[in-house]
Amino acid sequence: MAETMKAAVLHARENLSVEQVEMPTAGPGELVLRVDAALTCGTDLKVFRRGYHAKMLTLNRLFGHEIAGTVVEVGEGVVGFGMGDRVVPLNSAPCDECFFCRSGQQNLCDDLLFNNGAYAEFIRVPARIVEKNTLKLPEGMLFEHAALTEPLACVMRGLEESKAEVGQTVIVLGAGPIGLLFIHAAALMGMHVIAVVKRTDQVATAKKFGAEQVVRLADVDDPIAAARALTPEGRGADVVIEAVATPEAWQWATLMARKGGLINLFGGPPAGTTVSFDTNLLHYSDLTLKASFHHTPATARAAFELLCSGRFDCEVFITGAATLDEVPEVFGRMLVRPAEGIVPEIKTAIFPHKSFEQVHGAVAREKVPA
Repeated sequence: MAETMKAAVLHARENLSVEQVEMPTAGPGELVLRVDAALTCGTDLKVFRRGYHAKMLTLNRLFGHEIAGTVVEVGEGVVGFGMGDRVVPLNSAPCDECFFCRSGQQNLCDDLLFNNGAYAEFIRVPARIVEKNTLKLPEGMLFEHAALTEPLACVMRGLEESKAEVGQTVIVLGAGPIGLLFIHAAALMGMHVIAVVKRTDQVATAKKFGAEQVVRLADVDDPIAAARALTPEGRGADVVIEAVATPEAWQWATLMARKGGLINLFGGPPAGTTVSFDTNLLHYSDLTLKASFHHTPATARAAFELLCSGRFDCEVFITGAATLDEVPEVFGRMLVRPAEGIVPEIKTAIFPHKSFEQVHGAVAREKVPA
C-alpha cells in the first residue's frame, strides 16, 4: 500500500477538504520537500470562491502555491540541492524556448509549468522548477518569510512593467495583501506612495507599510479628485496601480494618472468582465494602460533578494497562523470581510507539521468548543 500524507484538496467552488493523499516521490531532476510553511493568498481565495483558475488550477487538485520547506528527497540528476537544504520553490517555471520566452516575456510562456499543493505535509517540485526557480534560504531566515517570495515576485514584475522610478508619485488602489505589497515595495524603492482604501483599519495599515498619504473612500465625496489633489500640483500620479479587481477601480485608475502617465491594471476581475474607458482621455492625455501578470525568474530573484536584505518588513505581513487541518476554516473566514473596527488578516501562515498547541498555544485549545 502506498504511503500517504495529509493535503488540502479543492473539489469545487468553496469545497475544500483536508484528506489523505498519496505521498509524492522524486523523479529525475525533482525534489520532494517537507512543507515547513505555506501562506494564504488572494489568488487562492479567488480560486476557492470561483472553483477554478484560468491558468493555475482545475478541480480535484492539491491547493496552495506560496511555500518554503526542507528537501527530504533528491531525484536522480539534481544538481545544486541536497538533503536538508532549506529552499523556496516558486510556483512556476517557463520553458525558455517559445516565442514569448525568447522575447523576454517568460511570464507569458506558452508552456508555463505551474505547481500547486502548498497546503500539504510534503510537495513534489518538478524538474523545471528545481532547475530554474528554486532558491536556497540563508541561515536564520524564517520559512514563512521566505514564502512571501512568490507574491512579491509578481509585485516586482508589476513595478518593473510600470517603469517605476525613484522619486515618482504612485497611487495604489487597494490595501489587500497585494496592494500592501505594492505600497511597501514602492516605498522601499523611493517612490512617493498614495493609497486609496475602503476600510477604516486600512488607513493605519497602509501608512505602516509606507504610504505617505491615504484616501479613505467614505471620507471624501470624490475619490478621484481627492487622490489627484495629493499629487504634485494636482496633476495626477506618474504611475497608478489598480489592485482591487473591479471595473470601477479600473476606471478610476485612468482618471488618477497624470498626462503621459502609466496605469497598471494589476487586479484580475472574473472572466467576461467588461470595462468602459473615456477614449478622449486616453488619447489626448497620452496614457499607457498596462496589465501585468505573474512573475519571471528574474523578478523572483529580485523579490527574494529584497526579502533577504532585511529592508522588507516580513513580520508585519504574517498576521495569523494555522495548522493544516484548519485550512478549510481559514478560507471560509476569508470569504467574509470582518466588520468595521476588526482588522482583517493579511496573510495566514499554515504550518503542516505543527500541532494546534504549537501554533496557537495550549490555552487556545481550552477555548475551542468540544
